[in-house]
Amino acid sequence: MKTLKVLSALLTYPTEALTGAVPEIRQVLAVEALVPPRHRVALDGLLNDLAVKDLYDLQERYILLFDRTRSLSLHLFEHVHGESRDRGQAMVDLLKLYEEGGYSPTPSELPDFLPLFLEYASTLPPQAALDLIAEPSHVFAALRERLAKRRTPYEAVFAVLVDLADGQLDAAALAALRAEPDPEPDDLDALDAAWEEVEVTFGPGAADACGKDSLIAKIRQARRPAPGLETAVSARS
Repeated sequence: MKTLKVLSALLTYPTEALTGAVPEIRQVLAVEALVPPRHRVALDGLLNDLAVKDLYDLQERYILLFDRTRSLSLHLFEHVHGESRDRGQAMVDLLKLYEEGGYSPTPSELPDFLPLFLEYASTLPPQAALDLIAEPSHVFAALRERLAKRRTPYEAVFAVLVDLADGQLDAAALAALRAEPDPEPDDLDALDAAWEEVEVTFGPGAADACGKDSLIAKIRQARRPAPGLETAVSARS
């Protein structure tokens, strides 16, 4: 599904390569036509930003949102496991599963980085891809709400992901995420408190907190066919 490849690219750090690819991104979205009309206008707003705004301003906004604010982290297991032991083992398992599926993520990012996850999903058969992105849909829904509060066009990407997940939300998990702190990037004391870390152990024996329908279990069911969109996702500088 090339649309997932596009959404992956839109969640990467803005570069000249990404901004220059906006016409191609628009073409892919138009041809595949998977983005519901109600979300297309909002997604066009993000594409317009990438096409016309100063690159430095785009990069600064991205850092403030996704790197500085823990509640907006693009690392899936940050929202699923936090800094628990479970997260370390999940990272190991996810990387192994990528490799078993023939997908080689960039070594500069952790395997749970959302653009990598979406890029992997884009290589799967359509139904397998949709089943896969439905698994963390409660994370997408929470991120959408937090981005909407900040009035940023990145909300549109998560609105599309929630829609593609077809309403398969874990209500209890979403409620738990809604209860977590969501400080603004200029609230330095709150940000410091949110980023306080505990030791993460990358060893065996972590409990399977998500049960048999976990994200890892979904990936195990997938198989990788021919690649989709050939334009590579730009690496973060």
